[in-house]
Amino acid sequence: MSALDAVQALIPHRPPFLFVDEIISETDAGLVARRTWRADEGFYSGHYPGAPITPGVLLCEAVFQTGALFMARQAQLAGAAPGAGVPLLSKISDVRFRTPIYPGDTVVIEVKRQEVVAGFTMMRGAVKKADGTRVLNVDFTVAWKTPEGSPQVEQAQQTQQ
Repeated sequence: MSALDAVQALIPHRPPFLFVDEIISETDAGLVARRTWRADEGFYSGHYPGAPITPGVLLCEAVFQTGALFMARQAQLAGAAPGAGVPLLSKISDVRFRTPIYPGDTVVIEVKRQEVVAGFTMMRGAVKKADGTRVLNVDFTVAWKTPEGSPQVEQAQQTQQ
């Protein structure tokens, strides 16, 4: 299984809205991933023409997807079936951007669990360039849910009938 296949096996995100290329490492408290921002990605043509820069909101999304990967791995380790839930972002706070990212840059994305309360997992995320230069920090909260209308819910309902 390729690194990208391993990522896609854990979370529902798909190109062109998948911003994690591979998992580098994981512990019981966090996960580290990597992403290379490719010059051919469509958003660069409009952000900004002639001077492309990676949108901060997409850098944050890469962190949130890394958090989703962490939560999916934790669910698997606890015995959950693959695809049994999806990450739902519930809070974003204290985002700090420090250094821009350009097409061709590779970043390392790290998330660490801070606390779990009433089904919500609070995490801290960071993005760094490959040389260790800090790009951004963000605190965020995620719930792991099976939304109504999802294939897993519909399949479970059909099985019960």
